[in-house]
Amino acid sequence: MSTRQSQAREGGTNRCRGSEAVTRGIRVEVRPTYAPDQSHPASGKYVFAYRVRISNQSDQTVRLLSRRWLIIDADGCERIVEGDGVVGRQPELEPGGHFEYESFCPLETAWGTMQGTYFFEGETEPFEVRVARFYLVADEG
Repeated sequence: MSTRQSQAREGGTNRCRGSEAVTRGIRVEVRPTYAPDQSHPASGKYVFAYRVRISNQSDQTVRLLSRRWLIIDADGCERIVEGDGVVGRQPELEPGGHFEYESFCPLETAWGTMQGTYFFEGETEPFEVRVARFYLVADEG
């Protein structure tokens, strides 16, 4: 993927706030949305949902063990979130398989970013998979 394509996919325009990255044959695509029905801007509460699709394009079966997120709000405050699996699961993906899930992120500002790492167990060794930066932006009504 060229640098220009990478920037566009990681939020280079208002309409493209998601991200896509491939590490060792594992493709991670993220599509964020603002959740106005769960947010309360007057009290500094903004909630963002994001949908993740993990596709195994490698030739080995892999299992997602854990994740680590770096969340940065508009004020530059950083927060690290770590834990086992995703949404309470540690999915196993055979070659050609995929797993999708939806989660959310609360912020105290109207925009921020997330990026991170998934830790996988392969057939021969554990490895890290990059989740490229994506943008959380509260759409104006």
